[in-house]
Amino acid sequence: MNPARRNEEAWTTYGQRQLDHGYTPPVPERIDWGFWPGAGSGAEVLGPLDGRRVVDIGSGPGHHAVHLARAYGALVDGIDMSPTQHRRAQEAHGNEPGVRFVCADIAEHLRHVEPYDAAYGVRTFACIDPHHLLPALRDGLVEGAPLVFSALHTDFEGRGPSSTVTSRAGAIRLRNDEPIDTQMWVIAPHLWEDLLTDHGFTVEAVDLLRAPQDDDLVVIQLVRARRLPQ
Repeated sequence: MNPARRNEEAWTTYGQRQLDHGYTPPVPERIDWGFWPGAGSGAEVLGPLDGRRVVDIGSGPGHHAVHLARAYGALVDGIDMSPTQHRRAQEAHGNEPGVRFVCADIAEHLRHVEPYDAAYGVRTFACIDPHHLLPALRDGLVEGAPLVFSALHTDFEGRGPSSTVTSRAGAIRLRNDEPIDTQMWVIAPHLWEDLLTDHGFTVEAVDLLRAPQDDDLVVIQLVRARRLPQ
């Protein structure tokens, strides 16, 4: 099974488990790019968003999109390939002003819409082949648009980033449930910078976010980039 199909099935299974548990995350007071509240910057790294069209890449249950609409006045399209994740977002926030949820492959979606003013992904880029995403993202953003995303740098088993742009076996972990197998692109910061540069972006910063607990092995990259002129 190819990685894209594997990941679609994995996130569909994850979303169904959360539906079965009846769990909806609360709308946060800030965006945490890592797994730890208060670590690193919040949504301010996206710049001014009032009235601007923003795409949330891998929006899941939709709580981050709602936060940006409420707190910043953004007009957010939340895109997720998983029908069960899309259902969670629609059931919880389908009537939220300034927010729209679409169940689609993000690259396919970007090819058929007016370019966005900004884009972001909260811990979702590790689950999308960058060679599939970045060409569409380049064409789906206006010139000068910010792109901010977080991705794994060191995974839950303590494995550091790969030195090549290839996927490897990973897992989605849900408390009190079996892990769900996935394929993940956990790649070094210089590779992200090379990929983004090759696809029409300039990288402004890469920060490493770490857990406050010493026994937590996960490290998250927060990548801030900008769409260059044609």
